[in-house]
Amino acid sequence: MTTTAPAPASAPADVAALRVTGKDVRADGVLTLDLAAPAGGRLRDWTPGAHIDLVLPNGLTRQYSLCGDRWDPTTYRVGVLREAAGRGGSAFVHDELAVGDLVGVGGPRNNFPLVPADSYLFVAGGIGITPLVPMVRQAELLGADWRLLYGGRRRSSMAFLDELAPYGDRVEVRPEDEFGLLDLAGFLGTPRPGVRLYSCGPAPLIAAMETVAAGWPPYALRTERFLAEERGAPVRTTPFEVELARTGRTVTVSPGVSVLDAVGDAGVEVLSSCRQGICGTCESGVLAGEPDHRDSLLDDAERAAGDTMYICVSRSKSDRLVLDL
Repeated sequence: MTTTAPAPASAPADVAALRVTGKDVRADGVLTLDLAAPAGGRLRDWTPGAHIDLVLPNGLTRQYSLCGDRWDPTTYRVGVLREAAGRGGSAFVHDELAVGDLVGVGGPRNNFPLVPADSYLFVAGGIGITPLVPMVRQAELLGADWRLLYGGRRRSSMAFLDELAPYGDRVEVRPEDEFGLLDLAGFLGTPRPGVRLYSCGPAPLIAAMETVAAGWPPYALRTERFLAEERGAPVRTTPFEVELARTGRTVTVSPGVSVLDAVGDAGVEVLSSCRQGICGTCESGVLAGEPDHRDSLLDDAERAAGDTMYICVSRSKSDRLVLDL
């Protein structure tokens, strides 16, 4: 049993202390955690594709997709892959975190929502299955037409196969050591209206999906990434000012310093996790100015609107930004 403590007093208001009520191995290197309020009671509602931030007792914050029953109001479930080359969060969850421990939980928040459609094609790679399991359940509940292509290195490393088995041939399980690389073109077929494509997995899978889906209607493909997209140099190489509308303070952001860190140094705490622009935790409203979007979340229309930004990586094109902080 690890030493437990509630979320620190300085934690942002949207972080709650929840207790680990279950820890179960689901595949080689993959486990699920069940989380509930220490005194019982209802947790915040969530929708398929949502994730939460775990503020771990060792001080690390990591985000994990919710993969449990969204209609269970008392329990959150997340799937966690042990990352051999990770930064310590998954290793702590696998090796140290125990049933009975308290963890801070931020969210839920959803940057990968399931939108209405006549038909869905889901493609998962490895632990990328976690946000897609609730989507499959929702599509089935709605009576929508759907299919899932699920790949992994080997069958023993692929989680949730037992939960997916009842769906029969709607689910194609394709371990690489048995079938080779996923046949994305064969699975997707020809572009057609009314179909939404959802994919989550490692960078090579996402890149392949973007290539294969290039001829589909705009916004047909929605993806969730494990790692940020490669981006060029920032638009500005000179300092800019950020006005914090709620506090009335103005801070100068120098080259090489993130807006998140500059704001934090000014005493305004913003919950953050990935610091890569992929989790959405640090989203901040933009009231004035032109952001230099460097995240891997916003689409072209959202970037053009310029009314929100992820301050862990995004910067400013204009001399001054006004943020809703």
